[in-house]
Amino acid sequence: MNRTAASPGNGSLRAIRWLTYLMFFMFAMTTDSVGLIITQVIAEFHLSMTAAGGLQYGSMLGIASAGLGLGFLADRIGRKRTILTGLALFAATAYLFPAAGSFAAIVALIVVAGAAIGIFKTGALALVGDVSASAIELTSTMNLVEGFFGVGAIIGPLIVTALVAEGVSWRWLYAIAGALCTALFAIAFRARYPAASRPAAEARNLASTLRLVPNRYALGFSFGAFAYVVVECAIYVWMPTLLADVRGAERALVGYALPAFFVMRACGRFLGAWLLHRVDWSGALALAGLAICACFAGSVVGGVGVALYLLPLAGLFMSIIYPTLNSKGIGCFATTDHGAVAGIILFFTCAGAFLGPLAMGLVSDAFGGARYGFMFATGFAVLLAAGFTANWLLKPAHTQLARFTPAAAAAP
Repeated sequence: MNRTAASPGNGSLRAIRWLTYLMFFMFAMTTDSVGLIITQVIAEFHLSMTAAGGLQYGSMLGIASAGLGLGFLADRIGRKRTILTGLALFAATAYLFPAAGSFAAIVALIVVAGAAIGIFKTGALALVGDVSASAIELTSTMNLVEGFFGVGAIIGPLIVTALVAEGVSWRWLYAIAGALCTALFAIAFRARYPAASRPAAEARNLASTLRLVPNRYALGFSFGAFAYVVVECAIYVWMPTLLADVRGAERALVGYALPAFFVMRACGRFLGAWLLHRVDWSGALALAGLAICACFAGSVVGGVGVALYLLPLAGLFMSIIYPTLNSKGIGCFATTDHGAVAGIILFFTCAGAFLGPLAMGLVSDAFGGARYGFMFATGFAVLLAAGFTANWLLKPAHTQLARFTPAAAAAP
């Protein structure tokens, strides 16, 4: 990797890695609980589904805006200050949720919390690039990071379910996340970070970030992230609606489909951290893309009875895609641009998380059923598989990765 001027000791490196893992775990508890929270908000404020969906859109707006507009902070003021700023803002916002008495106040807090996530996430992703000794280690670490995100995505909804069952508002999920965030702030404050390359980093600003957007490597990996997130969101946003038509004995399994997807995705990411030390990343993405495409196509052709099994299974194949795209996209640039590039990829990620479910909803409403929305998503699955296969055959980023991460040339 492109090493910074000074490297912290092994103890600090371990602390930095665990800090990153737990940050992703913490914010996944909140962002991936939005489906359950929306049902509570609809009942509490008597909202339409479109209005209540503002929680998802507001969160993605905050993350996307901070990712693109403030991603350069990790390069300009340093990873540590960026992470501390994001964590402090998230904690302060989270503690205000129990007092939020109106839907407008909740949406405002959701947007600010999303912006805080965008700030510390870009700082954390840039930091992972700094402390990784090779391209293989970077990709493996990204999969571990997203594995912890997957665990948080399982724990958060369970906490919401437990709170509601006890007659406690879902808002306390954010207070719990805020307490964890406060602990992470203390760890981040004490940790010793790699020294930044200050002369180049100080020139970074929003204009320099925007100049990176047309770069073919930044844009290519960002489009890959966009297409992937459209496909992933199809499952965790709209699968419950699609499976509402399941009848007979299998009806009892419908409630387990979404948790099964999250478990598959989390397990696959921990497995991916091991797998990507041993196989070529481009080949792994190509196989994963083809498997996801088969799961979606089989679900559309076979109907809801088949989708009940194939769509959760797709989580296993999705698991390695996003962290691998993130790591390789960041790895195509010098460390002084890692924060900006992480922010660009994050912006496209959130755009996919907003536009994908919205387009699927519009298609489903227009043609009369969620099945048509999944036909639309299957088109993106085909596009994803084709892009990954072309990347495997042509290896367009191999030379660029070898330039900034020399160990990439020796990758399996």
